[in-house]
Amino acid sequence: MRFALFRRVPADPPHLKVSHEGQAFKVALKRRPTAKRITLRVSNATGEAVMTIPERTDLATAQRFADSHGGWIATRLAKVPVRVPFEPGSLVPLRGVPHKIVHWSNIRGTTQAARASDGTPILAVSGDGPHVARRVQDFLEMEAKRDFAEAVKRHTAALGLKAKRITVRDTKSRWGSCSASGALSFSWRLIMAPPFVLDYLAAHEVAHLRELNHSHRFWKLTHDLCPRTEEAEAWLKAYGSALHRFG
Repeated sequence: MRFALFRRVPADPPHLKVSHEGQAFKVALKRRPTAKRITLRVSNATGEAVMTIPERTDLATAQRFADSHGGWIATRLAKVPVRVPFEPGSLVPLRGVPHKIVHWSNIRGTTQAARASDGTPILAVSGDGPHVARRVQDFLEMEAKRDFAEAVKRHTAALGLKAKRITVRDTKSRWGSCSASGALSFSWRLIMAPPFVLDYLAAHEVAHLRELNHSHRFWKLTHDLCPRTEEAEAWLKAYGSALHRFG
C-alpha cells in the first residue's frame, strides 16, 4: 500500500518568470493563508514585482495571472526611478544638497562632507575602491543617527519626556516608528532629505511617546513641535520614494 497522503508537496519557487514584448521579468511569489485573492504590486522604492496568492491557489493559476499582467508590470517598472549606486561620480543628496562622491584616497580614513577646489559639495571617501559604497552608506547612517538624536532630544525636552532608544534602519514601508516601550526607529535615508523633513519625522515619533495613535490630539502635538508638518508631509509624498533609489 502506498502512503500517498504523506507525499511531500513541492515548495513554491521564489519567483515566477514573465515575458512581455521581448522583456523578461521576475515576480516574487508570496503565499499567504489570509489572502482572499491574487494581488500584484510593483514597489516604487525597490522596483520589485511581488505577487501574493491565497493558500489554495495552484502555481499554474498564479503563472497565468502573472503572464496576463506582463504589460502592466512593464509599465510600472518603467516608472520606477533609475537607481544611483554609491560609487565615485554619483550625485547623492545630503540634507537636501547634492554631493558628488569622490574616492579621495586609497589610504583608510573617515568619510567626510567637504567641498572640491571649485566649491562643489562632495563626499570624500578614503580607503580601498571596492569599499566605497559601504563607506558612503556607513557615513549617511552615522549622520542620520546624529541628526535624529539632536532632533529627538529637542522635541522630548519640549514635552518633558524621554525616548528609551533611537535606532536608524533601512525600512521600506515606513519612515519612522515608536514602540509602546518608547523606542524610536527611523529610516537613515531621511538624512538625504531637506532638514525640515527629518525634523518632522522626529517630531512625529516623539509625539507618539505621549499619544500612541493618530488622533486629533496627536496631530496637534506634532504641529506644535514642528510647524512645517504639512510641508514635510507634502515633500515625502512627492519625493520620498525617490530616496530609495540611492545605494
